[in-house]
Amino acid sequence: MSLAAHFGRGDAMRVLMLNRIRQGARISRNRKPKTTKMTETTQKETYSFQTEVGRLLQIVTDSLYSNREVFLRELISNASDACDKLRHAALTAPNLTEGDPEFRITLVADKDAGTLTISDNGIGMSHDELLETLGTIARSGVEAFLDKLGEEDRGNVKLIGQFGVGFYSAFMVASRVDVLTKKAGDDNAWLWSSDGKGEFTIEPGQRDGRGTTITLHLKDDAREYAEDIRIKTIVKTYSDHISFPIRLGEETLNEASALWTRPARDITADQYKEFYHHTAHAFDEPWLTIHNQVEGLISYTNLLFVPSMRPFDLFDPERKSHVKLYVNRVFITGDTQGLLPPYLRFLRGIVDSEDLSLNVSREMLQTDPKLAKIKSSLTKKVLSELKKKAEADADAYASFWKEFGAVLKEGLVDDFSSREKLLELCRFRTTAEADLVSLSDYAGRMKDGQDAIYYMAGTDADKMVHSPHLEGFKAKGVEVLLLEDAVDEFWLRHITQFDGKDFKSVTQGSANLDNIKGSDESDADKPEQDDTDISQLIAHFKATLGENVQDVRPSKRLTDSPVCLVAADGGMDVNLERLLRQTGQLNALSTRVLEINPDHAMVRKLTERAAAEGAADDEILRDAAYLLLDQARIADGEEPVDPAAFGRRMAAVMTRAV
Repeated sequence: MSLAAHFGRGDAMRVLMLNRIRQGARISRNRKPKTTKMTETTQKETYSFQTEVGRLLQIVTDSLYSNREVFLRELISNASDACDKLRHAALTAPNLTEGDPEFRITLVADKDAGTLTISDNGIGMSHDELLETLGTIARSGVEAFLDKLGEEDRGNVKLIGQFGVGFYSAFMVASRVDVLTKKAGDDNAWLWSSDGKGEFTIEPGQRDGRGTTITLHLKDDAREYAEDIRIKTIVKTYSDHISFPIRLGEETLNEASALWTRPARDITADQYKEFYHHTAHAFDEPWLTIHNQVEGLISYTNLLFVPSMRPFDLFDPERKSHVKLYVNRVFITGDTQGLLPPYLRFLRGIVDSEDLSLNVSREMLQTDPKLAKIKSSLTKKVLSELKKKAEADADAYASFWKEFGAVLKEGLVDDFSSREKLLELCRFRTTAEADLVSLSDYAGRMKDGQDAIYYMAGTDADKMVHSPHLEGFKAKGVEVLLLEDAVDEFWLRHITQFDGKDFKSVTQGSANLDNIKGSDESDADKPEQDDTDISQLIAHFKATLGENVQDVRPSKRLTDSPVCLVAADGGMDVNLERLLRQTGQLNALSTRVLEINPDHAMVRKLTERAAAEGAADDEILRDAAYLLLDQARIADGEEPVDPAAFGRRMAAVMTRAV
């Protein structure tokens, strides 16, 4: 059974969204131009933006951002990424940088013409890459952004932190954008152009060297961005950390040194924040920054960030890392497998090592023992920092857990060596506390006589708290963990105890609470056990329901409700069965045990009817058996065994009552 298939079940819409994005990417690569205009020397192709991109551009041009100057940060970051990619490609193909080995980003402002140009000598783009990158949402997460953004929220800048819109921010300040690009190693250059109103064109262009030049034809109310002093201020504020020189005329505007190589004491909080924005292409604030240098048998520097908001692709089934790997400050890859475990994929940032080979390939990385040691060390460091944060600020940690707890719990399945540390970091909602609690907190307030950690698994804690299965536990004051993430069912298959106490589901097996003392209950205060004999009613229900139930028995867990359904001892838990059915890995519905509350007024009356002469032919008893079974199923969020028959029986009972 594929574990990844079940992660993020509550985020199924994200998985559907990602599938649609991939489908859109395939369509865009194969699509034909809307029109083609021919001349003797050129061929211009006109395309329509994908619908989602068109919608986004309309929102962006209406000034979604309250601070429009961030467009320059985005375009400079893209230029920096292009230089990084070429520097890595040149390790194995040095001819790609022949004649122009020094990477740079050049800004040209023309106040009279009202233009701003951002140029790089990075890897550049081919015709097909240009079409895919700037005409589709395959790499941008735009569709997720649009799905999230409602009309009433379009002025809420914080929302944009969950999605990357990058290049499209240029249309906030430009009435037209031209992109002239030439891929390193290619002979042809291409010119992309659009006014952001639904269409774009691609035609052959002229460019002396490799790289990309973006020319913004500024709107009348954005002419300030053609002023040198304005540009210098923006670059110093947002892009000082960029490791390639950013030049305006003869002047280099940034420090042009890798931020992570500087001592932490020399880096301000704002510089860390802007580097996070650059490397993660995000707009939210970093929730936690982890910057340290490790020296020893394996030396490396890491600058890692925990976002404050959930990235849109967090529940992508591929579970890719987004931490960039550098070797001696040379970019290697942005999604290294084996650098960090999948359950830490929410991290953003960089890792730079001197001990890995510069010409390392992705295949070599997967088997490099040095990388495994870095992974182990990084994992310990991140978990240690999360523990410190949890102990220092419980409220802040609760906000982190809300965003990333479901992902972190995947490590309880994947990472045997870190389970103990991860269990310490886990937080849960319970029936007793409004705030999140740790397992240590729970264990510290277990009742006298309680020998297990009780939990209930489902999809919504707010609904679970009203379940009939919890009635007896509430009456005793026994706290129950409310587990609402799909991954909970899987780690509980691997971890059966904490602090010597077994984990036990309240929806599975019998629940004998007699040995547990309530908060204000002594042995002398225990109520006498009810002596109601419901054996005849149970026998009648078993005969009537037949194979629809595995068994019928008196309940020790019910106090208010007449019935509930539970899995047998050793059987599959109710919520796990539901998940497997949703994913198509289980077709048949298993039968469960129907528990009956002997103290319920209706059950008492039914017991009297079952003891009367002719009970075997009593139509009311027969209807009651099915109605109570269906009631138990509905309480579990399932349909009646036979919805049509349920309706008929309900109508018959109501007719008799009135």
